[in-house]
Amino acid sequence: MEAKHSALARKIQELTVLYEISQLLVSVPDPKEALGPVLDILHSEMGVKRGTITLLNPVTQELGIKAAHGLTDRERQRGQYQIGEGITGKVVEIGEPVIVPHIGEEPLFLNRTKARGDIQKSNISFICVPIKIGSFTYGTLSADRLFSEEISFEEDLRLLTIIASNVAQAIKISRMMEEEKDRLWHENITLREQLKERYSFYNIVGRSNKMKEVFEMIDKVSASDASVLIRGESGTGKELVANAIHYNSLRAEGPFIKVNCAALPETLIESELFGHEKGAFTGATQRRTGKFERAHGGTLFLDEIGTLNLAAQAKILRVLQEKELERVGGDDTIKVDVRIITATNKPLEKALEKGSFREDLYYRLNIFPIYLPPLRERTTDILLLADYFLEKYRKKYKKDVKRITTPAIDVLMRYHWPGNVRELENCIERAMLLCNNHVVHSYNLPPSLQTAESSETVPSGSLSSALATFEKDFIIDALKNTHGNIAKAARILDTSERILGLRVKKYGIQSKQFR
Repeated sequence: MEAKHSALARKIQELTVLYEISQLLVSVPDPKEALGPVLDILHSEMGVKRGTITLLNPVTQELGIKAAHGLTDRERQRGQYQIGEGITGKVVEIGEPVIVPHIGEEPLFLNRTKARGDIQKSNISFICVPIKIGSFTYGTLSADRLFSEEISFEEDLRLLTIIASNVAQAIKISRMMEEEKDRLWHENITLREQLKERYSFYNIVGRSNKMKEVFEMIDKVSASDASVLIRGESGTGKELVANAIHYNSLRAEGPFIKVNCAALPETLIESELFGHEKGAFTGATQRRTGKFERAHGGTLFLDEIGTLNLAAQAKILRVLQEKELERVGGDDTIKVDVRIITATNKPLEKALEKGSFREDLYYRLNIFPIYLPPLRERTTDILLLADYFLEKYRKKYKKDVKRITTPAIDVLMRYHWPGNVRELENCIERAMLLCNNHVVHSYNLPPSLQTAESSETVPSGSLSSALATFEKDFIIDALKNTHGNIAKAARILDTSERILGLRVKKYGIQSKQFR
């Protein structure tokens, strides 16, 4: 009866220990922090005099004590083993538990920590089990017990094996978390480098003198914290310049927050920019962090700044002057460190005259103005940009389009581009979708480029002129492919050499230029 009662008490004790250890392992952010407390539970609940957990270093392939109960720091430091060395190294090598009933009689027991004194005189038993999942061994869990004939090694071994299995799962999760953290860290670094490379001002397409001036301005202002006002018509690339300034500045590691002021509803402008507290207004069910707070330590780009109302302008001025703000409905003052880059496609001077834009804010924003010229003022960049967009959409749509024909280039060069670079990009993308062979022809371009008499980009449109343009385009393309050989070009166009010669003469095409 007494034996049954003792066995039941042992079972309850084991279950209690297993429950406490399992709860401990899942309650900490990093399971490795729980290794020491696990051994403390074994000591307090099961009477384990010394307990150690060794883990395998995946790089050095050495075993070291990571947690211990009953050992000093100096003794722990001495607990270093190679795989196969001593009882601990042997357990890792074979992946099986080892029981030493009397450590003084076991030659493999090294007593490297020197914590047990003269082991020849010590009545100590030692149990070491592998911490493993599947066939991989992460380390060992070992424990000392006072030598006694009454000790059931099988029961101790079973308990330690279950605990070791729980510890192994926790360590596996911990290592997976570390690997994922490292992966995300490296991925973040890679993405930042890619962004920096992508938005380097060297990647802004343009070789005209006016664009060289823009590059010089970006280079000079990037290293400072000065406020920048980017001016230029819609579609000239103001956001691209803002990106280049941020990613080439000392704040490149910080956030880059973009806001299109024209797209913000007037009733929500202050909430979007400065945030709001819960209950600040109807619908404010929780606190919201504003764009200024999100940009702390980085750059805030305010596009179409001229559309903001006077109340929002006043608050922005305060942030620039005092470097602090208050959320809508809040009383707390929040310090922010933000660089401001703004952009406008309309002259703010007119808004100053009308009183719709604050003069003091204008001078705070206009410290370093950068003017982006419209495309019609940088015609030498048109072909360069067209080739750039051709390559971009060739990759995107996986189409083997190699070049733009001369007549198509002529159309591009004659057009006045009211939509600037954005319009040119849209035209090339459309042409790429319509192109059925390896070149972009003039007839692949939008009709607005070819028939817009009001823009004086082409002569008056008519069926005969359109057909003539089409025919001339084909002839020039064929001559380019044959390096000016009229006979070969005629065969490609399925016509006679005489007829082709007449057409070449009619359109004033110089075949020699293609040789």
